[in-house]
Amino acid sequence: MGMFSVRQPRRFEHKYIYYDERKDKLDKIEESAKRELGMLPEETFNPERIRGKFIESTTHLKRQKENGGPRMSIQTAVVLIAALLFILHWLLTGKFFF
Repeated sequence: MGMFSVRQPRRFEHKYIYYDERKDKLDKIEESAKRELGMLPEETFNPERIRGKFIESTTHLKRQKENGGPRMSIQTAVVLIAALLFILHWLLTGKFFF
């Protein structure tokens, strides 16, 4: 039943074959030292620049945003209506089952 079980996709884990971790650390140390000495400009990160770029590039997310957000699935609506009918029946008759 697809209503109760949500399958998780396999995680992607890429391990580099030719990767020198030591060299990468030395490059970062060297870059930070140059920034401290003023040889390189300060690093600026502006999160507003990348906000919403993923939604703009996919058609189904763009449509969903234009329509006002995610909608309730049919399965959820059926379960919700059934639960409300059971509660209404219980309130009116005092019996939980028919």
